Amino acid sequence: MKKILLLGGSAQQIVAIKTAQKLGYYTVLCDYLPDNPGQYEADKFYLVSTTDKEAVLKVALDECVDGVLAYASDPAAPTAAYVAEKMKLLTNPYESVMTLCNKDCFRSFLKNNGFNTPVARGYSNNEVDTTLFSLPVIIKPVDSSGSKGATVLHSWDGLNEALEFAFSFSRSHRIIVEEFIEKKHPYLIGGDIFVNEGKVILWGLLNCHRDNNVNPLVPVGKSYPLLLDDVDEKVVQDTLQSMVDKLGIRFGSVNVELVVDKNNKVWPIDIGPRAGGNMIPDLLGMIFGVDVVEMAVLVAMGEKIEEKINKGIPFYATHNLHTSQNGKYKTIEFSDELENKIIKKCLYKKAGDEVYYFDNAAKALGIIFMKFKSQEEMTRILANINKYYSVVVE
Repeated sequence: MKKILLLGGSAQQIVAIKTAQKLGYYTVLCDYLPDNPGQYEADKFYLVSTTDKEAVLKVALDECVDGVLAYASDPAAPTAAYVAEKMKLLTNPYESVMTLCNKDCFRSFLKNNGFNTPVARGYSNNEVDTTLFSLPVIIKPVDSSGSKGATVLHSWDGLNEALEFAFSFSRSHRIIVEEFIEKKHPYLIGGDIFVNEGKVILWGLLNCHRDNNVNPLVPVGKSYPLLLDDVDEKVVQDTLQSMVDKLGIRFGSVNVELVVDKNNKVWPIDIGPRAGGNMIPDLLGMIFGVDVVEMAVLVAMGEKIEEKINKGIPFYATHNLHTSQNGKYKTIEFSDELENKIIKKCLYKKAGDEVYYFDNAAKALGIIFMKFKSQEEMTRILANINKYYSVVVE
């Protein structure tokens, strides 16, 4: 039986473990958290940090694995590429994965390869040269995802607080300051693309929603179809395929976030060499009728996959349930109108669990999947979705 090494056993990553088992693979899991739920699903578990490259390599060698997958994990993606390269297994280039996982390196890559990139500088201390930038700017860790530690400044008054906030989420104690790009369209462009043999075969581009009442930087959901005109969408696609080519990405999910500005220029914001969090692959499966997780497992194991992607079914959306309060979770009450649109609920909390103010994606309480009858209905409900459910906190 072939073995696959999976890096990360969170609730959102269990689907990769179960999918690999369904495909007939023996699953080996690494995770540094002793209470991760994935350990109860995997065939074998090692309490090893997914960012400890040498420790994970030892596990891989001892288990003689045939493939490595860091499903929906930015921190683990370089480790997966490193281990696979050392074992001469199928992988995307380690150097390219490292470039995508470090915002410093990514901005340099964009600039050196002719892509639009904002004025940006990385720092390991608080000595920021403000004369280099035009406001507004965004300050964030170079090595985090889910908008953890990110702040937009419209004046320099809050600089020190923003720097400390960003440093608190950086594993490498390094942050980046960059000019903030104002978007032309109502939403950022987010979602996942899927690459097979160097070609993008799935364009899972989605509207990326935010909650300005809680934190305007943290994603609170996705919707489809993409509200972008055909000309802009073609430029976005050309930009992403060109990046895939220049980085030498050969296979797998790539999480993307881009902006089209008022001058019709496409600005790549973040590109991650892994499936998106917040169950984006599940949403794309509903829209395009494909099993994206199965595709990811198969290509990591060097197997061929079918490239048949169905035409997207419109008016699907997700929403990350959240609260603006700290306290003990009691329940979530949904209005009848919203309940009638929900086709799937994934709740992370049970009564009595601690919940926190939603300042990063890790503090979501769960995810709901919705199907609407029209664009008008979807836009109306999503624009005011906090009025359609209530989180009861004690």
